Amino acid sequence: MSYFSNIYQGIKTLLKGMSVTGKYFLNSRKGAITQQYPDNRETLKMFDRFRGEVIMPHDENNEHACTGCQKCEIACPNGTIEIIWDRGIDEYSGKKKKKIDKFVYHLSLCTMCGLCIDVCPTDAIEWGQNFENSVYDRTKLTRVLNEPGSKLRPGVED
Repeated sequence: MSYFSNIYQGIKTLLKGMSVTGKYFLNSRKGAITQQYPDNRETLKMFDRFRGEVIMPHDENNEHACTGCQKCEIACPNGTIEIIWDRGIDEYSGKKKKKIDKFVYHLSLCTMCGLCIDVCPTDAIEWGQNFENSVYDRTKLTRVLNEPGSKLRPGVED
């Protein structure tokens, strides 16, 4: 007798699960959330909390907010960020200051933990929306974030 009751219980739970799936299938047609990628590349917008890659925004004068304090490099658990810096005369104060030469970001090593972005005192780096990082050569995943000829934005201090 328990054999047939087990079969009945199994069919009952199967139909209950299928009804939940069926309701979702019929109701989701109203506001479909599926993106038609890659057909919609131009209009595709990832959600705000998406962690694509680390970027360093520059303004129209090719200036950034990175002071070269290396807090992001220290906070990174696996050495994804490498800051190459030098001391030079600051144009505005006339004092010797640390200036970044290259801000190197190794995307292939990044775990997307966000510790570097959280610790940055000047908010010089942030999450980008790029997610298309498939390459055949791993060296193409190493990026220099500061643009050539860029400099520190005036008024940004350590």
